[in-house]
Amino acid sequence: MSHFHQDSIFWIDVDKIKPNPFQPRREFDQTQLQALADSIRQYGVLQALVVTRKEVVKPDGGLSTEYELIAGERRLRASRLAGVREVPCLIKVDEVGGDNDLLKLELAIIENVQREDLNAVDRARAFRRLADEFGFKQIQIAEKIGKSREYVANTVRILDLPQMILDALSGGTISEGHTRPLLMLSTRPAEQETLFKEIIAKKLTVRDAERIARHIAVERAHKKDPLFDQDMLDIEKKLADSLGTRVHIEKRESGGKILIDFFTTDDLRTLLDLVNIAKMAQQAGPVAAVAQSAEVAQSAAPTTAEDDRTPAEVKQEENEEIYSVKNFSL
Repeated sequence: MSHFHQDSIFWIDVDKIKPNPFQPRREFDQTQLQALADSIRQYGVLQALVVTRKEVVKPDGGLSTEYELIAGERRLRASRLAGVREVPCLIKVDEVGGDNDLLKLELAIIENVQREDLNAVDRARAFRRLADEFGFKQIQIAEKIGKSREYVANTVRILDLPQMILDALSGGTISEGHTRPLLMLSTRPAEQETLFKEIIAKKLTVRDAERIARHIAVERAHKKDPLFDQDMLDIEKKLADSLGTRVHIEKRESGGKILIDFFTTDDLRTLLDLVNIAKMAQQAGPVAAVAQSAEVAQSAAPTTAEDDRTPAEVKQEENEEIYSVKNFSL
């Protein structure tokens, strides 16, 4: 009988199918569900759902049959939206005489992973559940889903991120690739949050986010290194403050290079304007600044008859005004 159930398709009333308590998938896009419902309304359910079958003793002593979903929750939800009364089902496990919670979870995870229906957060939670509730090792999980142990380990690590980042990942605001640089800053929550907000606001690529995270990590390591040149770090910070963007100095045995971040063409034009202003100020030099200050001082000097200062006093005050620090600019 068990063999018959596993090889045959049964049409089951949708109201008799209970959701799978071990369903790893939590996010269902309503727009996609409606599109699937429209398709089911026109063509029917083309792929059978997978369920378990269980006999339940009723209060009057009789038996009733219950079905619990293992795989196909999206199809079940869309069928209900489409107003379909029965759906094709494959009875994978006959529960008479046993508890198959582990098998339910395994099948649900494997089915979703094979179809790539799980987002990264749901997949990580499913892997952790296999480990925590059923004692699976990472290598065992990897074998069951046909992935490497490293894949499983890296997936589970995603759950170490703060909830707001997990929510953004589940919602598709950031990609799974963005979690790698964010995890590099797990011990620096303030900088991790800053990088997360920067990824969203500036639409950073994974490569750009990794470069920034590596720079922060290297900077932290350098601060602990007694041989690190603190002057380079100070200059780097001053450049970043002046230019209003992230700056990284790579010092080598002979010379080095400066990396300046920009994200739009307008940012690049602003950087160019700042460089041009600095260049013009350098070319003008202190002589131009002194001359300009002298002109200002001369135009500001009182020339009315009420001025009771002696010529020597006026000359002295003019000289002091000319060389005043407030009249110099860089």
